[in-house]
Amino acid sequence: MKEIPKLTPRLAAAASFCRQGAFVADIGTDHAYLPIALCLSGRARGAIASDINAGPVERAEENIKNYGLDGKIEVRRADGLDGIEQFAPDDIMILGMGGELIARIISDAPWTKNKSINLCLQPMTHPEYLRGFLLENGYEIIDEAIAEEEKIYQIILARFSGEKQSLAPEELLLGRINIARGGDALVRLGEHWISVIERRADGKRTSGTDVSEDTELIQRIKIAIGR
Repeated sequence: MKEIPKLTPRLAAAASFCRQGAFVADIGTDHAYLPIALCLSGRARGAIASDINAGPVERAEENIKNYGLDGKIEVRRADGLDGIEQFAPDDIMILGMGGELIARIISDAPWTKNKSINLCLQPMTHPEYLRGFLLENGYEIIDEAIAEEEKIYQIILARFSGEKQSLAPEELLLGRINIARGGDALVRLGEHWISVIERRADGKRTSGTDVSEDTELIQRIKIAIGR
């Protein structure tokens, strides 16, 4: 058996959320390294690797064949979760997309409103929008993680509960579970958002726009990260 491909911290964090024996759907798979690693390690019993573009699909097919996993991982070209329902995935991975796009993909697949399906999500932008969408639409955030590479990434694990919830503004940005855990990575994540909000506030001041909400959010983030 070939050596399991080494995953980046971001992909490794997502892999840690995969349940033992799950059938995985990796949406926006690119090289298919995540489902390959999950299947070779024995954590996943099988997978469907999907991407909207032809190039990633071809790379995924080649890598899967090279690792001898043709019989365990199927590849298809699809837009988001279109047609993925037929594979009855237990765990769905949607990584490396904008938070608004991830929300749109989930919204277009109402079959994910299933209490047995886990959603492992890694938004590149607008985590606050994605968390708000999930909670407003009855998905519960059951775990979170922060992964650091050249950037800081957030991984969100959610499952449909049918109950709407809400979070404070700083929790939408940083994650309530992340805040509860604390740690150096949370501090760096908070400092990143403080910098982003300060730049936004500077632009507003230049145009004479009120910045009181931004100032309050910065203070709330500072409290959340213990500054």
